[in-house]
Amino acid sequence: MTAPTLMWFRRDLRLSDNNALLAACAEGPVIPVFIQDEVVATLGAAPAWRLGLGVGKLAEALDAQGSKLILRSGNALDVIKELVAETGAKSIHWSRAYDPDSQARDTAVKAWTKEAGLAAESHKGHLLFEPWTVATKTGGFYKVYTPMWKAVRGAELPETAPAPAKISAPESWPQSDNLADWNLGAGMRRGGAIVRPYVRLGEDAARDRLDYFCDALIGGYDTARDDPSADGTSNLSENLALGEISPLTCWWAGMRAMQEGKPGAETFLKEIVWREFAYHLLHHTPHIAIGNWREEWDAFPWNEDENHPNVVAWKQGRTGIRFVDASMREMYVTGRMHNRGRMIVASYLCKHLLSHWKIGKAWFDDCLIDWDPASNAMGWQWSAGSGPDATPYFRVFNPVTQREKFDPKRHYVTRWIAEGHRNPTPTSLSYFDAVPKSWGLSAEDAYPAPIIDAAQGRKRALDAYENRGF
Repeated sequence: MTAPTLMWFRRDLRLSDNNALLAACAEGPVIPVFIQDEVVATLGAAPAWRLGLGVGKLAEALDAQGSKLILRSGNALDVIKELVAETGAKSIHWSRAYDPDSQARDTAVKAWTKEAGLAAESHKGHLLFEPWTVATKTGGFYKVYTPMWKAVRGAELPETAPAPAKISAPESWPQSDNLADWNLGAGMRRGGAIVRPYVRLGEDAARDRLDYFCDALIGGYDTARDDPSADGTSNLSENLALGEISPLTCWWAGMRAMQEGKPGAETFLKEIVWREFAYHLLHHTPHIAIGNWREEWDAFPWNEDENHPNVVAWKQGRTGIRFVDASMREMYVTGRMHNRGRMIVASYLCKHLLSHWKIGKAWFDDCLIDWDPASNAMGWQWSAGSGPDATPYFRVFNPVTQREKFDPKRHYVTRWIAEGHRNPTPTSLSYFDAVPKSWGLSAEDAYPAPIIDAAQGRKRALDAYENRGF
């Protein structure tokens, strides 16, 4: 009998360009495993729901290859020990993770395997560049994005790897949990049914998204990506977040488009590296996930009451500022938010409402199906001014003038705001079906007056930032 190898899936829910899976298959019989572990237990409602869908799709893909995904629940180390004892596995492979919680989990597992005499190997796959391999000329890490982009844009990268030709099955399979029993979608309640039509689930759907983007949209990506009403972006964030497509696959598609002379291709590549920059910072300065990246901002007097009436209005998409409200409502209906909207709602919460970025980050942690630990942390701190931004203090977006610039014909706000319209759009009405009933909202309600005037709020923010005392 050949001892099986455990392939531990986490945020790499794909068969192609999966180095860990290829290495496991090269050793003989493979037992694919997904664990509902201590890291999964920290996920918010929407990320957990989307993860459950992704795991189910991966299970289908493995079934089609004559394999099987074994599901277990519990502390990761305890589950790995149990599986090794049950199956006689002699080695384990997984793709690396970079957030502090995942790294602590993986370190504990690898330490035990060493003590037990097992082979455990982690593999590259979630990023183009391992964070410790990209360094400044003085050997430090990058704290500003543009120099990092210039350093890596010409780097040699490998071609993508194919899916394994065969995934050999073990002589017997260990028992598996039932995915439905995990009830990963419990926190979504009725919102899941509203968001589900907007999900593009699994590896094949991700590849289709990428192909469509590169064929039809990437040429105009430079400008179209700032228009929230346009079909101008790749929409791959939810698939990248769970590894249903690799960043390397996206990179080479962008490179091919650039070689074909499509003008938006380089901007797309820059966005891939922006994601890399977020993980670069998370690795080198892990406190970015839980505290101010610039520690001098610890003294700034942000409102930290998440139940403050202004914060509640922001959460509900009822601030009276249409660009802000439309963006929040898009998130409740689709599970995602246009990037321009993310900048506007974050700036508005932190600067116009002078509320702590942690409140917004926690809310996005709960509401986004494309939640990503590095991108969410860096994005919120970039918007708040406490993060890696060369000009944090001066950047206070006026959400009214932003709407006039990027949604001049009001297509976006009309798509998502129903109040006051004789014939509201179906998407704007879906918001009322998605949000909690306890909010007591109806399309028949009057649209609220602004909780703070946009220009006055901007001036107040600038005054507060000018007098921040450090």
